[in-house]
Amino acid sequence: MFSFFAAAPKGFEYALAGELAELGASEIKESVAGVYFSATLEQAYRITLWTRLASRIVHIIYKGPCESAQQLYDAAYCIDWPSHFDYRNSFAIDFHGTGGFINNTQFGALKIKDAVVDRFRDDFDRRPDVSRTDADFRIDAHFRNNQVTIGLNFSGGALHQRGYRDRTGEAPLKENLACNMLVRSGWTKAPQTLMDPFCGSGTVVIEAALIAADVAPALKRSRFGFEYWRRHKEDVWREVKAEADVRANRGLQSCDLKFYASDIDSRVVALAKRNAQNAGVAHLIDFKVANALTVEPVAETGFMVTNPPYGERLGNMSELLQLYYQLGDKFKREFGGWKVAMLCSDIELMSAIKLKADKQMKMFNGALECGFNLYTLHAKSTRREMPSAEGVDISKVAEPFANRLKKNMKQLDKWAKREGIDCYRIYDADIPEYNVAIDRYQDYLVMQEYAAPAKIPENVTKRRMTDMLLALPVASGVDPEKIVVKTREKQKGTSQYQKLDKEKLELTAHEYGCQFKVNLTDYLDTGLFLDHRLTRKLVGEKSKERDVLNLFSYTGSASVHAGKGGARSVTTVDMSNTYLNWAKDNFVLNGLMGRQYQFIQADCLQWVKDCEQQFDLVFIDPPTFSNSKRMEDSWDVQRDHANVLADLKKLLRPGGEIIFSNNKRKFKMDMDALAKVGLQAVNIDAKLLPEDFKRNAQIHNVWLVTHA
Repeated sequence: MFSFFAAAPKGFEYALAGELAELGASEIKESVAGVYFSATLEQAYRITLWTRLASRIVHIIYKGPCESAQQLYDAAYCIDWPSHFDYRNSFAIDFHGTGGFINNTQFGALKIKDAVVDRFRDDFDRRPDVSRTDADFRIDAHFRNNQVTIGLNFSGGALHQRGYRDRTGEAPLKENLACNMLVRSGWTKAPQTLMDPFCGSGTVVIEAALIAADVAPALKRSRFGFEYWRRHKEDVWREVKAEADVRANRGLQSCDLKFYASDIDSRVVALAKRNAQNAGVAHLIDFKVANALTVEPVAETGFMVTNPPYGERLGNMSELLQLYYQLGDKFKREFGGWKVAMLCSDIELMSAIKLKADKQMKMFNGALECGFNLYTLHAKSTRREMPSAEGVDISKVAEPFANRLKKNMKQLDKWAKREGIDCYRIYDADIPEYNVAIDRYQDYLVMQEYAAPAKIPENVTKRRMTDMLLALPVASGVDPEKIVVKTREKQKGTSQYQKLDKEKLELTAHEYGCQFKVNLTDYLDTGLFLDHRLTRKLVGEKSKERDVLNLFSYTGSASVHAGKGGARSVTTVDMSNTYLNWAKDNFVLNGLMGRQYQFIQADCLQWVKDCEQQFDLVFIDPPTFSNSKRMEDSWDVQRDHANVLADLKKLLRPGGEIIFSNNKRKFKMDMDALAKVGLQAVNIDAKLLPEDFKRNAQIHNVWLVTHA
């Protein structure tokens, strides 16, 4: 008997242990990401050829404690390597695991390599060569909890690579993951009609057909890891292989099961057909190009095992939620009597199906943790009303949120048209349980999720978010494709400038005769602070024939209003070159060009100290807090506002004005400090709170500061 370890992704252990038992293994013991077992050499060959779940099979040569680099070297050196492979064969080390004295896997591999080479030199005065890419003999080592396991990679290359997949269009769903889905769904216990309406490259149905036709998954492999092992028995291996060939030929001819696969993308369906032909099971699978929402059941009962799109595979979150909701509705209405097994990495998407799962499991697709849910669809049960003419009826999902949104939009859409604006807020956490802000940008909606209080469980927060996204297209009348979702949390330092990994979506916004470039996807903010709309308008009204300074200018929207208001000159200052270039684009968009418009990249606070110019109007909207590395000191608006206003006084001409704005909720103007430098301030919040932000009166505060 030999000792082995069958490695597999997390979540496979239970099914893999059962498979190994069926293939004749003994002393089976589940571990993390794999299973230990014992087997004869013949059984080991058979397991390597027939396992559908393992990623690799390792013959364990040594296992013991390891707490230092020297101990690792000694453990490897004590193995009689010349009895395992010849010095004329090349070898490689695959090292897994870090911790303790192992900082990286390369270090661990190097110590074992040195020990192997030294052992050969000491025994034969010769050494084998190392080949990283195409070695004859691969040594597998695993380090965990100060224990090292060293062995022979018995199977060779990754076992999930069956050899039938077209390399030009490899899908992310691995073959052994597809098999684990089939096993855990219950289909392998009683194979029957199988469908996959999101077939992609066909992995699920191809693996199912190979199972039904009794084809060994490694039958097409050209190379195995044991081939250069000195204890390899070629005659035994040939018998095992010949038996598998006979079973495959017989099974492919006699299999009477049919498999049905479809996808909306004709290119991937063509790829799936080629893969099925390469695997020899194309005659068992019916492929077609179809939308999953139009596919009909092919029998009264059966299994649907599928991996629907998620993340960036299809589109934005709102679109995906609508798709999953409609899938759930279709399953319930049309697939009564069927069992559905679905893999998805996104919990919110799975919850949108609105079906109660029989079982919920976890599986890993590479490093990606996925949920795997099983559903039994009962023929005569109903979940909700039949769909209306417009589509699925979801009027009861997040009903309070939807009703408030409709009410707000009815009032604000008319108001915005009268005002001459096309970007405004339509919902701002009006109902605390639905804690988001929603802004309309022409035909688009941007939903920003506020960070939930710590006392609210994360699963509750996610469920509410899912329900809002399901309800939003119906309540607003906006196509899901035009809904952008962002998560807004308290930002620290420069993380407020974090770029988002989304496809760029730019629009030209209109506001009181001005135009602005807005970007709905690249950053957390769009380039236009909607709550400062009336403040910008005030800047424009006060700018005629005046020299205007805009500090912490962001994308220069207040500067544009100043220019359109007839300013003699406009100086725009910000630390970010990205935002200054954006400001320049906004000026060009409004036909504002000339030397009177200056754009300066600088630390605003230091620039004010060094500036020798004079201005008639200053607009300053600083951050609440900043510790940017490009600023000499940190900034706190409550602590430092009086000092910066005192510095600005030196730049202010007689009769000049400072419009000072900030977003600190409990900000208090230091009147005494201002009086000492000859300034006075009047709060003008009430005049500058736009209609669409009146539900949140503390969104910002604005002060008019003048000479005393």
